Amino acid sequence: MYRFLLTPRWWGINLFVVLAIPFCVFMGTWQLGRFEDRVQTHEAAEKQPAPGTRAAKPIDELLPVDTVTSGRPATATGRYADQFLVPGRKLDDRTGFYVVGMLRTDSGKALPVVRGWLPGKAGHTSVPAAPAGDVTVTGDLQASESAGTAGVDATGGLPDGQVGMISAASLVNLVPYDVYDAWVTLQQPDVRTGGGASATGTSGTSGTSGTSGTSGTEETAGNEETAGKGGKGTATAAALRPVPATAAQGTGLDLKAFQNLGYLCEWFVFAAFVLFMWFRLVRREAEAARDVRLGLVADPDAVPGPVAVPNPDATPDPDATPDRDDASPDRDVERSS
Repeated sequence: MYRFLLTPRWWGINLFVVLAIPFCVFMGTWQLGRFEDRVQTHEAAEKQPAPGTRAAKPIDELLPVDTVTSGRPATATGRYADQFLVPGRKLDDRTGFYVVGMLRTDSGKALPVVRGWLPGKAGHTSVPAAPAGDVTVTGDLQASESAGTAGVDATGGLPDGQVGMISAASLVNLVPYDVYDAWVTLQQPDVRTGGGASATGTSGTSGTSGTSGTSGTEETAGNEETAGKGGKGTATAAALRPVPATAAQGTGLDLKAFQNLGYLCEWFVFAAFVLFMWFRLVRREAEAARDVRLGLVADPDAVPGPVAVPNPDATPDPDATPDRDDASPDRDVERSS
């Protein structure tokens, strides 16, 4: 009854089923592994102490940034050079912008330092000047942003002194020196109630007094402040608000984690659907073969026999044709008399 499974057509169907089911199972287990990895990294991140309670380490000892070092306090010493504004960033449901200072270290590379957040529109709000002289900053380490990071503006076309994302790939094209593939956010930025401020977001020189602090602070040496080069004037600047550190991408139980769980279910549903359709096709083929064997339906594969076709040019055989006179009733009466 099931000999049809050995036909060439069914060999192709069987091969597809044999390959499709393991592939779906493999993809489902891979999505399950991705989900479990996110759960483990989320649990590991929750077990780690708060960033402010961990001892700060030099920036070079924490690179490259990964799920373990992300959020760790990092320290760096150098001088502020250029300053940029990052528009379109929200804090406490309010739209504003980040103030990023490029801290040039002794190695020549610059570390992007998010000094804080200000409400308003970038380029139209007074920005506190960055400290001058040698500065030691301590902030929470973060990985470079990408186009998929929340709040990033990857469309381009921003005014001078503004960037859409805090990334070494974008900043290195705007400054004449190398940039760390990471950045830090200060949790206790310098607070200024007056003095020079730049409205354009680029840096220059004016003075500051030395301050000292813990995680997320700036320690300055010298008596000069920075004022913006190319600035549009001075004004009393609002205090910068610290930008909280975010969890590393792929470590939290966010929407992407549950997407992996949804894909897991989809792949196993696909495997079950392939198996169901194979059994259905086999059953239908077996029922059709049984009906043919019982004579309920004609065999579609049977070869019909030859059919005799009359020849119109053939001469009729008189012996094979009955005599109409002999077959008449009058003829029968004469014979009986």
